[in-house]
Amino acid sequence: MPFMGMSAMDLKREFVALAGVEGTNISELCRRFGVSRTLADRLLKRHAAEGEAGLLERSRRPKTSPGRTSPAIEAAVMAVRAEHPAWGGRKIARVLAMRGLAAPSPSTVTEILKRNGVALGAHGGGAAPFVRFEHAAPNDLWQMDFKGHVGMARGRLHPLTVLDDHSRFAIVLAACADQQRETVKVHLTRAFERYGLPRRLITDNGPPWGTGRLARHGGEVWTELGVWLAEQDIHVSRSAPMHPQTLGKDERFHRTLKAEALSGPPFADIAAAARALGRWRDVYNLERPHEALGMAPPASRHAVSPRPYTPAPEPFAYGPDDQPRKVWEGGRFDFKGRTWRICRAFTGKTIALRPTATDGRHHVVFRASRIATLDLNRPIGHPHV
Repeated sequence: MPFMGMSAMDLKREFVALAGVEGTNISELCRRFGVSRTLADRLLKRHAAEGEAGLLERSRRPKTSPGRTSPAIEAAVMAVRAEHPAWGGRKIARVLAMRGLAAPSPSTVTEILKRNGVALGAHGGGAAPFVRFEHAAPNDLWQMDFKGHVGMARGRLHPLTVLDDHSRFAIVLAACADQQRETVKVHLTRAFERYGLPRRLITDNGPPWGTGRLARHGGEVWTELGVWLAEQDIHVSRSAPMHPQTLGKDERFHRTLKAEALSGPPFADIAAAARALGRWRDVYNLERPHEALGMAPPASRHAVSPRPYTPAPEPFAYGPDDQPRKVWEGGRFDFKGRTWRICRAFTGKTIALRPTATDGRHHVVFRASRIATLDLNRPIGHPHV
């Protein structure tokens, strides 16, 4: 650095004084003081024009900053961040552009947040989006799960979530007081009436949609909720035990939900939770830029299903080779002179036995779903399919 050692101002005065002596070799003087000829010429010109004031240190900041974000845009950035404390630069920049403002780049938004003392933590943006497989069209697959238990001032909250695999549209975000079958049916019925039916719906293995265990002789243990869904010709599948990543998009939605809607003070009760989750669901579906969707909100990619919900489905027409059977109390039915047992959830329903390519083996089907396999070659003492 030039003019080091003594007081910088004293060195400058001495340099100017010596440079003013007639016959002084300015280049050699610069070498002695360790400064460039360019700096020396600038200093001497300023001293000639301003006197000693010209020797004072000048700020290197430009007098104008044409690239600096305007105060209005900076205020808009901070306003969006105040509305959504978990959003980072990419989402805020996208929202400003959607509002018709001259939005800065995501990196500039991040710098504005930092400049205003915002600590960008785990939910502050900056991470590269993780690309997952997705189904080709809305309503091809819905993912459904409960978001654990959330404490409230009074009682406990069990958020029920249903997410469309293609659009990430939150079909259901319900504040539930329990995880019972009838509670789920109420919210799914409302969703079916508004959005139509999906082709497939995937859940985990826990109640109320699963039992957490498998049948002893092949197939799943069906619940009444699963049978009700199958009556709507919705193919129900379940994630592999201990593999929650099968519901990866809904699990990711749960993390966002926790960061943006559940991280504040506890809700007073279920009614307060329902209002808050309803408001957040609107923001998530209609406004919040989604990185996996090219920063578009989920509603921009969603569409209602052409398959309508019917409270009382028509009887199913089984194929000509199918042999229908009525399931009676306890999940029992008769076939080939023997009494067999399947899940109790099918009591009162009509199933069918469909022959396979293997002699003596039949698939047990309920409407469009295959629910088990029956083997006539098994000993008579084993009535379970």
